[in-house]
Amino acid sequence: MKSWGRLLLCGIVGGVIGSGGAIWSVRAGSLGMQTAIGPWQTGRDFGTARASPYIRAVVALRGLLALPAHEARYYTAATDSAGRPLDGNCRYRIEGGALPAAWWSLTLYDPAGYLVDNSAGIHAIGSAGLPPAEAVHWTVTMAPDRQPGHWLPTGRARRVQLTLRAYLPQDGGTGDLTTAQLPVITREGCA
Repeated sequence: MKSWGRLLLCGIVGGVIGSGGAIWSVRAGSLGMQTAIGPWQTGRDFGTARASPYIRAVVALRGLLALPAHEARYYTAATDSAGRPLDGNCRYRIEGGALPAAWWSLTLYDPAGYLVDNSAGIHAIGSAGLPPAEAVHWTVTMAPDRQPGHWLPTGRARRVQLTLRAYLPQDGGTGDLTTAQLPVITREGCA
């Protein structure tokens, strides 16, 4: 093979490998990979001019309309508090308390960033829907089958992810919530 042919072949192979690697990286990317706090991960540059091209690509692909940190902080969890991947065939107890924010929501997604399809049509639980007596300590059960109390149905998806949004954080979005402030995710059993 002539040298120009080898150069052309190497250029094509390099372009395919590089493009494929970039696509895989963005598709596999998780929002908020900058800081891990227990099972939760977060970042401060969503919705800002500081967001890197990588974060912008992940946000665009995952479909999250990210607000600036002073309006909302995002925390994602793909594992329970013991570090095991969240499985839609298992039952989890998610326990939390009052967050230093105006309100919060807890939403269930599949790994591609889409709401988990379920027959109940329930995709999120928020502080606005909790009775005032539960504001200080609340429990949500995440499971495939209907559960008493506050329930997030998993639709038996193989893998799931949680996103906790803290809206209008009291610190203006300049700091991270602590392990003690973020919900604990405990696996109770699997089907």
